[in-house]
Amino acid sequence: MTETQTDTYPFSLDVRPVGDAAGPFQWTIRKHGKLHQRSDRKHPTEAKARSHGEAEIERLIRDRGR
Repeated sequence: MTETQTDTYPFSLDVRPVGDAAGPFQWTIRKHGKLHQRSDRKHPTEAKARSHGEAEIERLIRDRGR
């Protein structure tokens, strides 16, 4: 439902419900606005989906420096 704009450039995180607004949530990571990765499972809350998506972005940024 919301997009995170932080110091994670060029990545952005989008968290949306699956189906109706009260259902489980999934995250999508975009790199320069294009789809880069999406969650492979549904998360019970928006907060959990956001937490997992942010952790994945941190991993991508950390691995990019190698």
